[in-house]
Amino acid sequence: MINSKKNILLIMPYGSVGGMERLALTFYDYYKEKGHQIKVLKLIQLQNDIINFGEDELYLSTVDFSEMKASKRLLFYAKSPIHIRKIIKKYNITHSIAFGDMANLFSSLTQTKEFKIGSIHALKSVELITNTFFNKLTRFGYKHLYGKLNKLVCISKAIKEDLIANCAYKFSNLEVIYNPHNTSEIVKRSQETIKDPLEKELFLKKTILFLGRLSVQKSPWHLLNAFAEVISTDKKINLILVGDGDYAVQQIVYSRIKDLNLSNNVHLLGRKSNPYKYIHASNVLVLSSLYEGTPNVIVESIAVGTPVVSSFCTKGIIELMSTKDYNETDSNIEVEAGIVTPNFFNGEIGIPKSFSLIYEEKLLAKALLKVINNSEEYKEKLHLNKQELLKKFNLEYVAKQYLKPVN
Repeated sequence: MINSKKNILLIMPYGSVGGMERLALTFYDYYKEKGHQIKVLKLIQLQNDIINFGEDELYLSTVDFSEMKASKRLLFYAKSPIHIRKIIKKYNITHSIAFGDMANLFSSLTQTKEFKIGSIHALKSVELITNTFFNKLTRFGYKHLYGKLNKLVCISKAIKEDLIANCAYKFSNLEVIYNPHNTSEIVKRSQETIKDPLEKELFLKKTILFLGRLSVQKSPWHLLNAFAEVISTDKKINLILVGDGDYAVQQIVYSRIKDLNLSNNVHLLGRKSNPYKYIHASNVLVLSSLYEGTPNVIVESIAVGTPVVSSFCTKGIIELMSTKDYNETDSNIEVEAGIVTPNFFNGEIGIPKSFSLIYEEKLLAKALLKVINNSEEYKEKLHLNKQELLKKFNLEYVAKQYLKPVN
């Protein structure tokens, strides 16, 4: 049954270079290669989208949520399930895969009979801590709507446990499936040369790389404070940030770079269609997130062979970076893929009122310096454990597992 040809609809929020979008592209390429008929629906299609799907791409709006008035956004929420229903009918969709809560909610409301797959990509008890309208709607969905999905994929054990224990999730359709990765393709693309001479020059120094969206979730102010500590020890280190971001967060980043006198060492490169070559060119990849699921970028960095320093923003980080189990602690944890530092989450989500240096930032700085100053040792350790760390992300296995009924 799994090998028979299917009409698959992928529903994704944006076309940026974030983890969910790259995951959707991975599925698209795999299912297309296997001969399935694929359509991809972007809830929001923007002119500067990095990830695109040519003639297979559909969209609901070309206006971003940040540019919609509240009334227009509510109307968008109300009409989206109707529009998706029409798309499912028009293309005789047999299977739909939704990425993230907005797509999950809309899919659950279409009243169509295809095999519906939803997915959760972050620790929801933390993400839903603010009482916004959409967060209220999401919590309602966990109790009343998500049962309409045939399967809800959790991309780590930690996420599944959190949904049940802390989010009042009511249905028995949960299954843990790790994100798939075409690691051979990632490695191949990581070998591409950085051609821009200005960018190339940046990587001549020892380099820390942040890859992702500049958002409250990623808390880049913690990273910048830690990096200020790093260059107080060694000024010949660059911090490179690859990705776009929320406007308010970007403004904070610019302000903090100026306040901390980091302009000569911090460089924002924006969106990149091939982020893997920047991972390969760096000494260490860093995450300073408040919460995560199982960040794709960590798996990508492991595949490329670049060590990782990440905050303990979810137990899922340990699932990615180690073959062993570790409990959360207030100390740095040495693991096969790098170092895990203490969690930054303090019970609140938002831009902090104070940017004073904190204990966790000092430990992040200490970890970054240790990896950079012992780069070959950490790369060798990662190399020895890479196959064991990556085996759970096999693309063929995961892509097939998505389309099966819940175990």
